[in-house]
Amino acid sequence: MNTSAPEAAYRFEDLWKRFDSWLIRHAHEDHDALRPGATGVEMSHLEGEIGFSLDGDLKALLSKHNGVTPRRSSMRAGAFLLGYSLLDTDGILECQRHLAAMSREAVEDGYEEDVVGSIAHERWVPFAQSLTGDLLFVDHRRDHYGDIGEISFGDPEYLWLWPGLRLMLHDLCDAVEGMSPLPTLGRRPSVHEGRMVEWVVA
Repeated sequence: MNTSAPEAAYRFEDLWKRFDSWLIRHAHEDHDALRPGATGVEMSHLEGEIGFSLDGDLKALLSKHNGVTPRRSSMRAGAFLLGYSLLDTDGILECQRHLAAMSREAVEDGYEEDVVGSIAHERWVPFAQSLTGDLLFVDHRRDHYGDIGEISFGDPEYLWLWPGLRLMLHDLCDAVEGMSPLPTLGRRPSVHEGRMVEWVVA
């Protein structure tokens, strides 16, 4: 992961244009799976339901594409983010409610230290999901604001990936353009049948 440059060094719009252009040229079915952007009403409803404002870059992403066409198998396109598919606003709300409920139940049952901030938190906002149910999320806690994490429900703690969506997108652009591994993650991109991106063990 490239964490040497601050997020302010990159513009989300420029990074998404770069990534989007690559998908058009090399993984057209992944690009075709992208849905139109969320409306202002959909965005406001999501923020109203979760009870706080979304990270600005997450809102920018949703305004461009409100998720992807749901995948029913691993051979369907749309999982170009490390094997994860972008969620729409309804999917984000459903997953966030699940994490918030897990956190509340852990507090009520007396095992807060094992769950809250380790595998669930009410201020984690999932934005992509794998077929197995694992999640990528944007952290909205004050001390971790904007961080990107990965939840694998078979693991005891979440995995910190990037200090923001822009740095994540920057590294993904570098990886797909060079067909090179993502440092420290042990995954590299591969284009399957000239139509979709797969992420394989480096």
